[in-house]
Amino acid sequence: MIQVKVFDYEHEKDLEKDVNRFLKTIDDQNLLDIKYHVAVMAEEEDEQIYCFSAMVLYKK
Repeated sequence: MIQVKVFDYEHEKDLEKDVNRFLKTIDDQNLLDIKYHVAVMAEEEDEQIYCFSAMVLYKK
């Protein structure tokens, strides 16, 4: 069965840490793909909000 696990963080290091932690729980042969996306939104007073996300596709 193919499964997905979605991660979403404001800081790329948090995303990296959590995805790596999850990858340790699955067999390398079961990993199918990882999709990565970054979104940026401007707020008042020139502030920017980042959204770093990843979706891991794997076999269970």
